[in-house]
Formats: sequence, C-alpha cells, structure tokens
Amino acid sequence: MNIKKVGLTALAGSLVATSAFAGSLTLSGGAKLSYVTNDGTQAAANNAGSFAMDQEISASGSGELDNGFVVTLSHGMSGEETAKSDTSSLTIDMGDMGKLSYNDADGHPGLAGLEDFMPMAYEQANDGIATHNMAKMASGQGFGYDISVGGASVSIGYSDGLGATTDRTDGETDTTVLSANTSSSIGISYTVADALTIKVGSGSEGQADGKEIDHFTAGFVYNFGPASVGYQLNDEDDSAAGGTDLETEIYAVSFMVNDNFSLSYGEHNTDQVGTAVDQEIESFQASYSMGGMSINLKDSEGSGIANTAGQTSETTEVLVTFAF
Repeated sequence: MNIKKVGLTALAGSLVATSAFAGSLTLSGGAKLSYVTNDGTQAAANNAGSFAMDQEISASGSGELDNGFVVTLSHGMSGEETAKSDTSSLTIDMGDMGKLSYNDADGHPGLAGLEDFMPMAYEQANDGIATHNMAKMASGQGFGYDISVGGASVSIGYSDGLGATTDRTDGETDTTVLSANTSSSIGISYTVADALTIKVGSGSEGQADGKEIDHFTAGFVYNFGPASVGYQLNDEDDSAAGGTDLETEIYAVSFMVNDNFSLSYGEHNTDQVGTAVDQEIESFQASYSMGGMSINLKDSEGSGIANTAGQTSETTEVLVTFAF
C-alpha cells in the first residue's frame, strides 16, 4: 500500500477483478459557537463558562470499483478525545442492491436510527437534559445494511458487541465491550402520498449479563403546508429479573414561518415500570438562517428526571454556525 500526500489505497478483494482502487481524502469541519446555561437539581455547573466552539474535524474519501460499487471512508475526530478518532465508518454502495456499512464506535443502523424522528427546528426535545431516562435502542459498533423495497426504506443493524467504547484499529479487539451477546434490529420507513410518513422498528440489544433488552418503536409524521406534526412510541423490555422497563411517548409540531425561519415544540414523556413518577420533558426551539449564517435556539426543561420525584433539569442553548 502506497500513501502519497493525503490519499488512500484499499484492497478490493473479491469485489472487483482488479486488485485496488485509489481516492483522495478531504478534511472538513464546522465553524460553530454556542452559549449554554443549565439549571435545576440535576444541572451541571458552568464552571468554565458558557461559551464553546465546535472542535470536530472529519476526513472522508471515496472511490469507484470496477464493478460500479462506490466505497466511502469517513473518520470523525474531536478535541474531546485524546486517543485516535471518535468514530470511523466504511460504506459500500452497491446500487440497487443497497448499502453495506461498518461503524467502529457510533453507528445508527436499524432501530438506532429511529431514536427520535419527530419534526424539530434544532435538536430532539431531551437533548441537554441531565441524566434522563429514554426508551431507545443503543447506538455503537457494528454493521448496517440499507435498501429500498417496494417504496419502503429498510435499515438493518447488527453488532457482536454493542456499547464498546475503546477506539480500535484493524487487527485489534476491544476488551471493554459492554454486551456478552449480539444485538440486531430493523427499522422501516414508508411515505404515503408525500404527506404521511410511517416508521416502525424492532430489535434486541445484548447486555453484559448475557440477557437482552427487547425494543419496539412506531410512529408517524404528517406534513400539511408549512406545518408538520408527529407522534412516536418507544418501548423497551429488559429480560433480566429486576431489569428496567421503559416506555417513552414523543410528541412534536413544527412550523416554517418562511424559508429562513422555523419554530417547533416537542415533548418526551417516559414511564418506568415500578415507579410512580413520570419523567416529563418539553422543548421550545427556533432556527433562523441568513446567508451563510444560521442561529439555533433551544429552551428545554424536565421534571421527574430519571423517574425520581423532585429532580429537575433545565437547559438553554444558542448555537451560531457559519458556512463558507
């Protein structure tokens, strides 16, 4: 393998008749500045101040094989980590046969990609809320397969060690894996007459004790003119004796005031079996774009955090991004 300047050569193996292909890697990043404040009993203190810059850089490249398949490589790097990269992915686009991908740390195939698909101006309603509960399939290391079938988008996820956190490279194994058994899931999205999109998914998440958490998700988004409304139900059932069973209901509505300005309101309400306290989170959001600059605003608050009486969390964030 020869590397010249910023480039890569990858062996194609049995996928092509020739032995290799080459493509360049490009670097990209974002110009982002945020201001965040937190309050409530679960709030994290803003000891170092409320302003912060985005520190993420991504390197990506792609090349076409002799059989027409397109291979894409992506490495995501962040100033928050000290070792290697935060996450890396490799995707093979096989045209009508779908896309096969592998992510080494933070993949969202299958049910993990349906965590919260409600209409929103900025982020999901519970983003930034401290130590909260939510019924959802975990994301992480593993394979994904995406294909369109009869007008529906189908995504399948598989991991032999979901939840692994240590960065790794080829030839290494991860000794910090959090599950003793495999995880798998499927997510399906289908759009009816361009106005109504229905999504459903099911999966099993492996755990360190050899048990699993069974997941189910179903919901819809309906668009009418400049407005969108959505409803989603997430359910998780821990097969371990004394495990935590959760059910999260998500509601949202968004409105495009004009081509540059949008508003949204969303709720996350989570019930935990065996507790009398419901966790309730609500979020007001706005997004405004002006040329190459956009401003996002989020104000969220929650009560009964982690389904515990008296626990509250509030967060306000302003994010300014620049495109150039």
